[in-house]
Amino acid sequence: MRSRVPTHNIRIGTSGWSYPSGQGSWNGLFYPPRGRAHRQRGFDELSYYAEHFDTVEVNSSFYGIPTPEVTQRWVDRTPAGFEFSMKLFQKFTHPRMFTNATGQANADVTNLDIDRVRAALSPLQDAGKLGVLLAQFPPSFKNDTSTRDYLTWLLTVFADCPVAVELRHASWSADVGTTLSMLNEFGAAWAQIDEPKFRFSIAQNQLPNVENCYYMRLHGRNAAKWWKHDRAEERYNYLYSASELKPFAETTDAASRLVKKLYLYLNNHFAAKAVANASVLKHQLDIPVTGEFRQAFVDRYPELKGIVQTRAGLLS
Repeated sequence: MRSRVPTHNIRIGTSGWSYPSGQGSWNGLFYPPRGRAHRQRGFDELSYYAEHFDTVEVNSSFYGIPTPEVTQRWVDRTPAGFEFSMKLFQKFTHPRMFTNATGQANADVTNLDIDRVRAALSPLQDAGKLGVLLAQFPPSFKNDTSTRDYLTWLLTVFADCPVAVELRHASWSADVGTTLSMLNEFGAAWAQIDEPKFRFSIAQNQLPNVENCYYMRLHGRNAAKWWKHDRAEERYNYLYSASELKPFAETTDAASRLVKKLYLYLNNHFAAKAVANASVLKHQLDIPVTGEFRQAFVDRYPELKGIVQTRAGLLS
C-alpha cells in the first residue's frame, strides 16, 4: 500500500452500536456487563463507542423513524466531527417487510413518512454530523421499469442530502450503464457490499461512481446461516481474518484518493466482531485506533493485541 498521510476523508465504523441481547450481545465484550457492579454511574454506550470510532451506521432507523428529540440526543452524546449514517425506514425500501411487521395493508410511502425522515435528519444536518442516508433494497428488488422509476423518485425526494443505494440483485449490474447513469445523475453512491455470493447476487467492481462519496458495507460471509437460521443475528456471526480484510484496506486506500469522503461500515455485529474487524482495518490503513478496550474483548479477539490499548480493570 502506498504511503499516505491524510486520512481525514476515511471513516470506519460499525453498523449499529447497541446489541444488548442474544448470544451475540456486545455486553460483557466491547461494553461492560450490565449492572451497577460493572458499569459506572451514567455509563453511555454511544459515548463510549464514540471514543473508539468517528462514525456509526444507524440500523434502528430501518425499523422505526427516530424522532428529532432522539437524534438530537445522539448529537449531544458524541464529540464534534462524529458522523451518523442512517438507514432509511423499511417502508421506503422493504414494503412487504413493513406490512408483515405492522399488519398495515397499505405500504405506500406518504408525505408524512417523508417529513418524519427529514425531521429526524435535521438535528444531524444542523450539527454537521450527518454522514449518508442509506437506502438498502432487498435482493427481490430487481431492475425493471417500475423499480427504476421508484428509485428515481426516491433520489429526487432526498436530493438535498448525501445518499447511498444498496442494490443486491444481479439485474442491476447486468445493466450497469443504466444503473450508473441513474445514480450519477443524483450524485448517489452505489454502495459496495461484501456478503455471501449466490446465483442472483450483484456483481461489483468496488470502484467509486461519484466523487462526493464512497460507501462500503461488509456483512460477513456466513453463507451457511444467511438464509436458514434460528435467530437473525446468526447471519452476522462471522469474523474476517486480517488477510481477508487486507484487500478492503487496499480498496479503501485507493478509493479515498478519488472521493471527498469515504465511509466503511462492518455489519458482522455478532459478539462485537464488527468492532474487532473495524479496529484491524483502521490499523491496516495507519489510522489511529483510539480509545481503551476491555481486556476481556482483547482476550476474545487476540488479533487485537498490539493494535489496541487496554487498561487493567477498565469497566470490568
